Amino acid sequence: MTASFTRRTTAAPSRTAAVGAIAVACALLLTGCGDQTDDGGADSGESQSASTAPLADKLPKSIRDKGVIKVGSDIAYAPVEFKDESGKTVGIDPDLAEAMGKQLGVTFEFENGTFDTLITGLRSNRYDIAMSAMTDTKDRQEGIDSDTGKKVGEGVDFVDYFTAGVSIYTKRGEDQSIATWQDLCGKKIVVQRGTVSEDLAKAESKKCPAGKKIAMETFDNDQQAQTRLRAGGADAGSSDFPVAAYAVKTSGGGKDFQLVGEQVEAAPYGIAVAKGNTELRDALEAAMDAVIANGEYEKILDKWGVSEGAVTDASVNGGV
Repeated sequence: MTASFTRRTTAAPSRTAAVGAIAVACALLLTGCGDQTDDGGADSGESQSASTAPLADKLPKSIRDKGVIKVGSDIAYAPVEFKDESGKTVGIDPDLAEAMGKQLGVTFEFENGTFDTLITGLRSNRYDIAMSAMTDTKDRQEGIDSDTGKKVGEGVDFVDYFTAGVSIYTKRGEDQSIATWQDLCGKKIVVQRGTVSEDLAKAESKKCPAGKKIAMETFDNDQQAQTRLRAGGADAGSSDFPVAAYAVKTSGGGKDFQLVGEQVEAAPYGIAVAKGNTELRDALEAAMDAVIANGEYEKILDKWGVSEGAVTDASVNGGV
């Protein structure tokens, strides 16, 4: 789940970007989409064995021997990762993980967890990586709590693989003249806890006139926030652009919500890896580069209607 496909982050510095919102929304409209422990997670299916996979020797021996990379993920953030009608974990991240698995000769097993606990799970070795539309930020790299500015952990490294921003959406036909974050002063917004959307709402509320602060209700996952808005419990919601656009396209057959304004805070999504685990980090970077080079990356993003967020190569710790 910030910030925010920025989710899932702590807030990035205040740079605003309209990164093809209309183009991506049109692409989404033309695209068909198919507890702590998941039911086995997303299976990398046709992954090659470690003995034949081209990049297997780049992995740490412990993972190569297990043949599995355990992935912490908030599996309620369509279309990035979510459960289909059969209960299978699907989406952009599982598809990319499957493609990387072919390069590394391992299976990526997704385990469900709330978004704001994923890095803690990584630190405690519950997961090998966290892959969950997580925005790469300096605070996360350095283990800084974005609210207090205090050090709360060792931090993580990121392998960046996508770029996205944050969007606002309202009930269809009830935009209440909301087009920017400033327009939310005196109104109520619903967001997922621990995301860039939450950080943006807090920061913007401080700028609002006295008596017109932004009221905010936070939830464990984005689907709960959508349900609250759908029921009339708020004026607007916010999440990463691909997620907001997917909700607009699918909820109520496209009749529940509408996007308002442009996406902001364009920033990279990263796969989080524990500090010091440089061998695994570098193996993931090489695998993502291979997936980009062989064309699978482009096919996956096209499948989910998010090609506007494509990058030309993977990078490490590119967030600001």
